[in-house]
Amino acid sequence: MIIVHHLNESRSQRVLWLLEELGLAYDVKHYARNAQTRLAPPELKAVHPLGKSPVVEIDGKVLGESGAIIEYLAERQGSTLAVAPNDEARGDYLYWLHFAEGSAMLPLLLKLYVGMLGEAGSMLMQARIEPEIDNHLAYADASLGQGNHFVANRFTAADIEMSFVLDAAKMRGGLERYPNLVRARAANQARPAYQRALERGGPYKMGA
Repeated sequence: MIIVHHLNESRSQRVLWLLEELGLAYDVKHYARNAQTRLAPPELKAVHPLGKSPVVEIDGKVLGESGAIIEYLAERQGSTLAVAPNDEARGDYLYWLHFAEGSAMLPLLLKLYVGMLGEAGSMLMQARIEPEIDNHLAYADASLGQGNHFVANRFTAADIEMSFVLDAAKMRGGLERYPNLVRARAANQARPAYQRALERGGPYKMGA
């Protein structure tokens, strides 16, 4: 049994997408952000001590961190969404799977947090954060080239992991400046499994 503890407008949306791509049965427990603070509700701490989403229960085991969840599920199922250790594309697969959270999301999150400071944070954002966002998104855009996938031009779990970066960039990072990323995002959103995940997860403004 797989249970996804799903927080609205969060990284857990890509976990739902992965599960739909894998064709696995799962249950969803919904949680809503605090309307003022945008933080997860305290009920999530009863599931995992950090009180964050995504968190999944897999046969009674509680697992956090979206990258770990996606890598674990894709490889556990022996799916083509994972890249086998003896595949020459394995290095690229692991790179993009971890680039999403290890590199690309940091400047986007900094922009969000600094923006909350109002005018006091604007100079810092312009001087350091915006160039870092461009650095990461331009690199990802160039890496895609004319394809829609980050690994050997085939759809993998790395594309699912990167999807939240593209969603966050659409909201906060000027995604329209990177045509390859825009094209790949549209292709991903057209996948039937992506659409099914939206139905299971509920409203997802970041996917607009």
